[in-house]
Parts: sequence; structure tokens; C-alpha cells
Amino acid sequence: METKSNLYPLVMTAMMAAVIAAVAPFSIPAGEISFTLCTFMLYLSPYILGWRRAATASLVYILLGMAGMPVFSNFKAGLGVLAGPTGGYILGYVPMVAVSGLVITAFPRKRWIHLSGMILATAVLYTFGTAMFCVQTGASLEKALLACVIPFIPFDLGKMVAATGLGPVLQERLTRANLHSQG
Repeated sequence: METKSNLYPLVMTAMMAAVIAAVAPFSIPAGEISFTLCTFMLYLSPYILGWRRAATASLVYILLGMAGMPVFSNFKAGLGVLAGPTGGYILGYVPMVAVSGLVITAFPRKRWIHLSGMILATAVLYTFGTAMFCVQTGASLEKALLACVIPFIPFDLGKMVAATGLGPVLQERLTRANLHSQG
């Protein structure tokens, strides 16, 4: 039984990375950035895995794309995507998941605080991405915000609301099945 308890978190982390990788390439282009469901899966991942493993799953996803698997939006891949104008948004996934996951862990029964934590975490993501976009393209902050942030706020808020509705239900069921990890 010891092997099963040690293996399960590893398998679940790998599975979450695979789910993120399967969802992220499907996108609706909106200029430089695309609308995807990737962040929805990232918002859900701390509920399922705990914040540490969720952050690890997001890092594994990034490494898969960096290694050449077409897992980024519009089926893109490679180090060039991460070093390009939109790479900061992808690299910002790890701190975004860590921040939202820490808030979820600290306030397990307060969904409105989960939502607030996701908003803060998404602000971190937007900061990483927008800074890199400005550096890579020479765009002004105003232009970058208009192209890469403002259009995505309503969609991201909708994903956060959905995740705060579904996430605790998944977490509760995993806990009852003795399969959830807080770490």
C-alpha cells in the first residue's frame, strides 16, 4: 500500500498536466493572445491536487511545450513561444496557480475568498505577461492592456466563478474518497 500512496499524487500531477496540455491548444484567436480554457483548468487544479502539485503540473505543462509538444494555444510549441511576446502569460501560470492555491488552502470553506485569490493570482499572471509583451514588442502599457488584458477580463472572471463553483465539489468528493492532497 505504501507504493500506491506515493504513486497516486505523482500520477494525478501528471494527469493534470496532460489535461491542461489537451485543453490549452484549442483556442479562439483574438490578436496576439487567444481565448482558451487553459486558465480554467489551472484554476481548478489546486482544488484537485493542492497548491504545490498544481503548480508542479503547470510547470510540467510549460516544460512539455518548451520541449516541442504543441500544447500552447493554437497548437504552438517551443522555446520561441516562451521567449516571444506572449511567453510571459504562459510563464505566469506557475505563480498564478501557487497564489490561488495558497488562498484556497488557507480559506478552505470561503468561496468568495477563493474568487478574490483567483483575481489576485490573475493580476500576477497579467503582470508577468504584460511586462514581457511590452518588452518584446515595444508596445506602450496602454496598448498592451487594451490588446492583452482588457478583452480577457470578463472571460477570465467567468472561468473563476465556474472554478469556485465546481472546484470545492471536486475537492469534497476527492476528500471523501481519501484521494485529495492539501499540499
